Amino acid sequence: MTQINIEPSWMHAMQAEFDKPYFKQLIAALKTEKAAQEIIYPPGNQIFAAFNQTPIPKVKVVLLGQDPYHGPGQANGLCFSVNKGIDLPPSLQNIFKELSDDCQIPLPTNGDLTAWAQQGVLLINSLLTVKAHQPLSHQYIGWEQFTDAVIRTLSEQCNGLVFLLWGKYAQSKTVLIDTFKHFILTAPHPSPLSAYRGFLGCKHFTKANHILLQQNVAEIRWDAITQA
Repeated sequence: MTQINIEPSWMHAMQAEFDKPYFKQLIAALKTEKAAQEIIYPPGNQIFAAFNQTPIPKVKVVLLGQDPYHGPGQANGLCFSVNKGIDLPPSLQNIFKELSDDCQIPLPTNGDLTAWAQQGVLLINSLLTVKAHQPLSHQYIGWEQFTDAVIRTLSEQCNGLVFLLWGKYAQSKTVLIDTFKHFILTAPHPSPLSAYRGFLGCKHFTKANHILLQQNVAEIRWDAITQA
């Protein structure tokens, strides 16, 4: 088995998944593609960045995306996030518009969401890798089985998490979450195709903080990305 570079609390929680045949086949498929000179995003050392930045005991909010960005230099292992210096993708532009309107802060110009992750916002895609310029190209190699197990693990081991489910795909994961223990906020996807159907104006950033404060949990400083 290839050594998995993942934070200890996640390694302990997900070890059984890493040992399953599907995950070994997933790793083998990635190795085969790399041997064939396929370009895969994000870089290997960032595939588990969301987990490494946000250990299980620190998770407060879960934001679920579907697929990493597939353009050069974009994906950094955190859903919706792009590396510093990279142009903001359209969905992220809409996220920042809603953030600015909801929290009354300046529009961020830097798309790196690491400052959120370090505060307890788990920023995971359902698929953790993608071939360059081929969206959803790794949809059937096993990642969804792994990330579904991640969501179930969080649901079972944690209490009072706020799940932000934007769009129908993310909302399909509701069945994995114990709604008696956790909170789910839903809205259309921030894509330009759907943002104006209710994502803009959803006020999920302040709503999530209100839920956290009701549980005596420190709120997320969403404006931290403007100061990074």
